[in-house]
Amino acid sequence: MTLQFSLAAAAPETVETSCVLVGVYEQGVLSSAAARVDSAGAGLIKRQVESGDISGKAGSTTVLFAPSGVTAKRVLVVGLGSQKSFDAARYQKVTIEAARALGRLPVTDGVSFLTEIDVPGRDIAWRTRVAALASDFAAYRYTATFKPRDKSAQPELATLRFAGNADAQAGLDQAMAIAAGVRFARDMANLPPNICNPAYIADQAIAFADGQAQVTCNVLDHVEMEKRGFGSLLAVARGSVNKPKLITLQYNGGAEGDKPYAFVGKGVTFDSGGISLKPGPGMEEMKFDMGGAAGVLGAFVAAVQMQLKVNLVCVVPAVENMPDGDSYRPSDVLTSLSGLTIEVLNTDAEGRLILCDALTYTVQTFHPHTIIDAATLTGACVIALGKHATGLMSKHDDLAAELIAAGEETLDRAWRLPLWDDYQAQLDSGFADIANIGGKTAGAITAACFLARFTDGQRWAHLDIAGTAWDEGRKGLATGRPVSLLAQWLIDRAG
Repeated sequence: MTLQFSLAAAAPETVETSCVLVGVYEQGVLSSAAARVDSAGAGLIKRQVESGDISGKAGSTTVLFAPSGVTAKRVLVVGLGSQKSFDAARYQKVTIEAARALGRLPVTDGVSFLTEIDVPGRDIAWRTRVAALASDFAAYRYTATFKPRDKSAQPELATLRFAGNADAQAGLDQAMAIAAGVRFARDMANLPPNICNPAYIADQAIAFADGQAQVTCNVLDHVEMEKRGFGSLLAVARGSVNKPKLITLQYNGGAEGDKPYAFVGKGVTFDSGGISLKPGPGMEEMKFDMGGAAGVLGAFVAAVQMQLKVNLVCVVPAVENMPDGDSYRPSDVLTSLSGLTIEVLNTDAEGRLILCDALTYTVQTFHPHTIIDAATLTGACVIALGKHATGLMSKHDDLAAELIAAGEETLDRAWRLPLWDDYQAQLDSGFADIANIGGKTAGAITAACFLARFTDGQRWAHLDIAGTAWDEGRKGLATGRPVSLLAQWLIDRAG
């Protein structure tokens, strides 16, 4: 079920709903909406604060049932933490926790007044967008491969309204489009690899394009790629019975003749490591190795839903990396689409091998204004930045600044790592133009250095989302990152 959003104009104490959401800071400081509910209910919130049942700790939640004097059937009191240190990141955290708590209740609707809370430097449109995206993220349920639920199960949250004026509507409209893109990415990435293979991704892209007037889709199969010289990409796919696809979506929302922006996403639908086989523990998470593809496709969906006035190309090289008698091997030398030869030192460094051909194809075919690739590329990036920040590498300071700003605006943050030529020597090979790995040190950077060889002269940035594309653990789900970051970057380009 997709959560539906709208705005509410009624007062918190009189709005008709199953649950109204209000905030309380630490030290018992009530938000304006909480104060109104408290006054109408003859001090029902303050009494809970005084008794210690409501602490105001950031993200804590307390439900007050059938409050006297208040029209809503329930009041969900959300802790906001310290008022002095309340900021954008805290706001996102409390809106996520509020939506999770609301989702645990047997209700189908709610009205949130958290959008009225002051966030330094942020207007009502931003607060509404963040609250809606956070709520949609929290309400997401993966159900594709479960037995259908009994219809008599507990009611699920279906509609959520936010307190807001006409200025909030623009933020809500953006949120609904970006949320659609995030869900698209999460649904695809969460699927098991026996369903989500290269052909499946191609089918999803074709299906999306079929329903959009300004969108076209083109898919190259392995036969056509062989004719064109995709030697690097095809080598990675050789060990799998699931044949590779090169998927291209085009959106013509800008002026005719304007160069397009281009997104390229790594689409390894399952990565066994190939002949350089990965260890067994944790290998099940390698279904998420197409998180870059899911992310750029989700951003494309969001851009189309918003009808942004830009021209946009989305290119996805989709393959499966498996060990087989025909698999490519360490010490093989591949000839890429660009003509550069590559010595394979490790078949588990396959993402860059499919991306290099996809990047070359994108440059040669579309002559884009800017290229951004997204890939679950290196464990080294996870070691460096953990699960919070996406690794950002670019030789273009202005482009890096744009992406960092988009990440700060959406709280889908990225952190820049160097891409100095000093690191390029680590990719030297005695048998080819370039080696596919650079040794033990600076693994995330040398992977980007490899891709830089195929984007020379282009305005290009690389996003390593290995740490941010999914949550850890056997029940961890895809996050949909970096859909929000890329969508905001496009919003900024559209003016």
